[in-house]
Amino acid sequence: MSIVKGSFAIVALFAAGSLFASAQVKPYSWQHLPHVSSPVFKKDTFNILKYGAKSDGHTLNTSSINKAIAVCSSKGGGVVLIPQGLWLTGPVVLKSNVNLHVSRAALLQFTDDKSQYKLVEGNYEGHAAVRNESPISGTNLENIAITGDGIIDGHGEVWRAISKERLTEAEWKKLVASGGVVSENGRSWYPSESYVNGLKTPGAGILGQGKTLKDNEPMKDFFRPNMLVLTNCKKVLLQGVTLQNSPAWDIHTLLCENLTVQNVRVRNTWNAQNGDGIDVESCKNVLIEGSTFDAGDDGICIKSGRDEEGRRRGKPTENVIVRNNIVYRAHGGFVIGSEMSGGARNIFVSDCTFIGTDIGLRFKTTRGRGGVVENIFIKNISMRAILHEAILFDMYYGGKSPGEDDEVNDKTAIPVTEATPSFRNFYVNNVVCNGAEKALMIRGLPEMSIKGIHIENSSFLTDKGADIIEGQDVSLKNVYLESKDTNPLINIQNGRDITLDHVTYNNAQLLFKIAGKKSARIQLLNTDTSKAKTKVEFGSGAVNSALVMAK
Repeated sequence: MSIVKGSFAIVALFAAGSLFASAQVKPYSWQHLPHVSSPVFKKDTFNILKYGAKSDGHTLNTSSINKAIAVCSSKGGGVVLIPQGLWLTGPVVLKSNVNLHVSRAALLQFTDDKSQYKLVEGNYEGHAAVRNESPISGTNLENIAITGDGIIDGHGEVWRAISKERLTEAEWKKLVASGGVVSENGRSWYPSESYVNGLKTPGAGILGQGKTLKDNEPMKDFFRPNMLVLTNCKKVLLQGVTLQNSPAWDIHTLLCENLTVQNVRVRNTWNAQNGDGIDVESCKNVLIEGSTFDAGDDGICIKSGRDEEGRRRGKPTENVIVRNNIVYRAHGGFVIGSEMSGGARNIFVSDCTFIGTDIGLRFKTTRGRGGVVENIFIKNISMRAILHEAILFDMYYGGKSPGEDDEVNDKTAIPVTEATPSFRNFYVNNVVCNGAEKALMIRGLPEMSIKGIHIENSSFLTDKGADIIEGQDVSLKNVYLESKDTNPLINIQNGRDITLDHVTYNNAQLLFKIAGKKSARIQLLNTDTSKAKTKVEFGSGAVNSALVMAK
């Protein structure tokens, strides 16, 4: 029997252009997308049954599966076949030139015996960190794949803590009866005393300064693994499989090149702690298409390291195509950050649907990160039942910005350093959102405005309109805002060089509120102001000349 997945090409052309601010960045456009190369495998097939694997639900098949992978790789590669059945296993380690094929109706079930997962030096949330070995991993490999229509389950529920408020009463009682530790206030459940030890230990998981992996053994359970971790791999294909129930992030690719994720299904419960769908970190040439994500945290997420460590690595995530995907009930549908210290650029997101996510398009960072996120192209996005913002640009992730709840802050800005993050050059076209708390939030820093946000041909039916705080070179063109709270419909605080062209709306108590001494050069073009009870109010140092309304 032979199984092989043929390679497929993503045609790419390169052309001259001026869309990009950085001279070193190739001038990609919607007509000239990045090229992503795919792996090709030999036809030879290595069935795990021939290496002693048993699908009886209790035999641990770790050795058999890893032996099949090792033999396959040593003979030049091919397909390692997981046939129909329930295959219990410990950690699986991929090798070059191997396509791990999980057949339809096959369940690759990772064991809940945590002793099978040894402590390793890994990476988590942008930092080097102690982790338990991932259920599936691969490092420094080339030409690898996980394919098929089967299911890979990480048994994540035995690893994750959870609060009582995120469960029904019946679910909570069942969980407590299963063992583990309940917090003193009775509001949280932890998997073990080992987990609690880690929770209470300052600097848990930090290596160096004389600390070793062995020193972290008393709090082993605290270091939950990401389900699939691929590090420094080239020509990677994930196709067709369902990856579900991860202990932490579901898919984490770090420093990989030529990564294709096609028709994959990721399933984590909505209350799964750190249950991200996919985190693409410091990777180059990436295609994510035709996939579906149910996530306990962000759905499709772009990262590139955290703070000084990420800046020192200096590897942006770049040349990424994200298209024809669906995201359910995640913290964000498509996300960049907050660990983006190495930068992100040349990213194309199109034809995606987000349903029930906390935020739709989410771009987040904070002081100390540094890094530049630039040249992001987005079009044809549909959203429904978004909990908070349809589109969010936030440089105060984890904190509160001046002007959010306080009076506008016009004090001297903090000096700009390498630790100051930057968002610039976002082009958004044809976003439709039916249901969200707010249509748009742009929240820059006093010392570093968010620059070059251009939103066109979009429609938002939301509770509130738009906030533009510390934004520069922002344009809304052919944008419809239908909001319940229209006092104001559009709030601008310390906004400069803002163009509002053909903005339509159902009604407005107050069309514009403009505040802050830095607010200037705000143009209103081709917009009917007659439906607004009050057109504009100025406050907190803003002057009337800041707004020019075309007659």
